[in-house]
Amino acid sequence: METRAAVLVEAGREAPYAGSAPIEVATLELEPPGPGELLVKVGAAGLCHSDLSVINGSRVRPLPMALGHEAAGEVVAVGEGAEFEPGDHVVLAFVPACGSCERCVGGRPALCGPGAQANGAGTLLGGGMRFTAQDGSRPFHHLGVSAFSEYTVVSSRSAVKVDPELPYEIAALFGCAVLTGAGAAFYSADVKPGDSVAVFGLGGVGLAALIAAKAAGAARVVAVDVVEAKRELARKLGATDVVEGGAGAVEAVRELTGGGAEKVIDTTGVVPVLEQSYAATRPGGTTVTVGLPAPGVPVSLPALSLVAEERTLKGSYLGSSVPRRDVPRFIDLYRAGNLPVDALLSHRLTLDDINAGFDRLHEGEAVRQVVTFG
Repeated sequence: METRAAVLVEAGREAPYAGSAPIEVATLELEPPGPGELLVKVGAAGLCHSDLSVINGSRVRPLPMALGHEAAGEVVAVGEGAEFEPGDHVVLAFVPACGSCERCVGGRPALCGPGAQANGAGTLLGGGMRFTAQDGSRPFHHLGVSAFSEYTVVSSRSAVKVDPELPYEIAALFGCAVLTGAGAAFYSADVKPGDSVAVFGLGGVGLAALIAAKAAGAARVVAVDVVEAKRELARKLGATDVVEGGAGAVEAVRELTGGGAEKVIDTTGVVPVLEQSYAATRPGGTTVTVGLPAPGVPVSLPALSLVAEERTLKGSYLGSSVPRRDVPRFIDLYRAGNLPVDALLSHRLTLDDINAGFDRLHEGEAVRQVVTFG
C-alpha cells in the first residue's frame, strides 16, 4: 500500500528548516506487517527533541529515515503471532522491548538489548524494513515507530492498547513525553510526599515531570527555563516557584529550597545545564537526567561530593518506565485529573508543515506539537 511520510533526507542542514527542508514529505510503498508486527493507521504524532537531534546531526542515524517516534493510532492489520486485533487503538513506545532478554526479564524494558540494537540500525525489532521510496531506496525506521506517516508498520512490542475514547492527539503524548517525564519523577527520582523538586527544562518532558512531581506529593516544585512563556505555563500547572534559566539559576534554586532541592530533574540534554542541575541538588539528594546530549560530550562534576555528600546522579531512559504497565497507569492518572497532560499540547499541524514545526521546536517556541492525520 502507499503512505505519505516525512523522510529526513539529510542531517545537519541549517535552520530555519522551513527553508533548508531537511525533511521531505514523500509517497512511500509500505509492505504489510510480518510475524509479530502491526499495520497502524496513525492518528497523531508528536514532535520531540529526540527527532530534532537526528535532524541537526547531533545523534547520527542511518539515512534516509522516516522520522517520528511518539504516536497513537488504530491497528489496521495484524501479522502472525501479534497479540492485537484490527480496530485496537494503540500508543506507540520508542523502545520495542523484546520481553525475553536479561534486561526485559529483570523489569527494565527501556534498556532492552535487541530493541536498542534495532533502533540503532534503523530497523524493526525483527530486523526488517517495510518502507520503499519511489526511486527504490529503503528509508530506515526511526526508533521502531516512524510515526510521521499516514500508516506505519511496527513490532507489536512497540504498542500498548488503550481506550479508543482517548483522543489521538492526547494519547500520542503518553508514548514519549509522559512516559519519560512522569516516569523520571515517579521512578527514577522517586519523588515522595513533602520532597522539594526542581525541574530544569520545561518542554513536554520537563512539564510532564513537573506535573508528576506534584501528583507524587512534592511540597515545593521549582521550574527552571530560559523561556518566560514556559515558566508561566509551569506556574499554572502547579510550580510553586519559577526561575529564569542561566547563570543565576543554581543560586536561585538553592535559596528557594534551603540549600538545594532533594530531587532535581534535568530534561535539556545540554551538559552545562546538567552540571547546574547537579549543583542545585542538596547533599543526600538525587539528580536525574533524561536529556540526550551529543555523544562523546563529557560532564564535569566535583567527584568528592558523590561520597562526602552522599549525592546520587542517575540516568533515566524512557523514564525508567515499563510501557505496558505505565501507559495505562498514567492515562488513569490523567483521567482522574492528577496528570493534566492535555495542557502540554501547544500546537497542531499537518504533515506538510513539519519543517516549520521543527523550527518552532528549535527556537523553544513550543511545548508539544502534534501532527494530526484525517
